[in-house]
Amino acid sequence: MVGSGIGAPARRQRRDGALRREAVLDAGLEIFSTVGLHGASLDQIALRAGLSKTNLLYYFRTKEDLYVAVLRRVLDVWLDPLHALDADSEPAEALKRYIRSKITLSRDAPRASRLFCLEIVQGAPLLRAELEGPLRDLVEAKAAVLRGWIAEGRIAPHDPRHLVFAIWAVTQHYADFAVQVEAITGRDLSDEAFFEQTVESTQRLILASLGLS
Repeated sequence: MVGSGIGAPARRQRRDGALRREAVLDAGLEIFSTVGLHGASLDQIALRAGLSKTNLLYYFRTKEDLYVAVLRRVLDVWLDPLHALDADSEPAEALKRYIRSKITLSRDAPRASRLFCLEIVQGAPLLRAELEGPLRDLVEAKAAVLRGWIAEGRIAPHDPRHLVFAIWAVTQHYADFAVQVEAITGRDLSDEAFFEQTVESTQRLILASLGLS
């Protein structure tokens, strides 16, 4: 009982610390995706997170450290659906699920996509190691799955990496260019009917190119 009494405050302190760190990351995403790295200040981010700047610096020593941490979290979230593609999956259903997951993220986390897009357009100066390491490894692993499906005649021949790029380009367009989409169509992904239409249209487009329509 004594041990549990001592442990509870420590667990609560760790939990509270994790929650504060997530609050800083959330605030960083909001500010960075609006004004960029150079337009943002730690004072702005601390205010948005509901912390003092001193408390923020306990979790991240510099603005650049925070920016990279935000980008890494964005990358983890956006790449997570890709992990579900495996050799034993039925290609049409697996690709349909992947496309739906990506468009769902464009609807639910557009700021994340826009921030990542901004970093890439600027040459990814702070994220290149992630792109050339974990991201490349994941894409190559999934390219091997796609090559296996091609070899088995389960999908039409197509360069696997370009297939992944095409899916990213189409699905993330609805986050990165949401203003343009709404200006042209008068609708956005918050409209459930438009969301489903976008998913189904993109699925048909990609699957047809692979002989799966």
